[in-house]
Amino acid sequence: MTTTDSAEKARRLADGAVEARLAACAQISAPVTSVYRWQNRIETAEEWQVLLKTTPACYDALEAHLTAAHDYDTPEIIATPVVRAGAAYAAWVRAETVAP
Repeated sequence: MTTTDSAEKARRLADGAVEARLAACAQISAPVTSVYRWQNRIETAEEWQVLLKTTPACYDALEAHLTAAHDYDTPEIIATPVVRAGAAYAAWVRAETVAP
């Protein structure tokens, strides 16, 4: 998962990862309000969350892709392990992604 400050940027991140076959799917959530400390100040920002579905084999390449494509100094890039998934869905994710 990652976040960015506009719907357009979220769409570019999602499109780029799917086009590169580093993610099988990306979902963009409506704006969320983020509250965080940055450079010793409490900041509040509207952000869009991008949830990307990938495989462990593609994670490092996806992280590198997001880091290079992102305009944040320190982009949020978080991986959450999938404990279980439907067999057909997991097979689809594997088929749609290509580890470099």
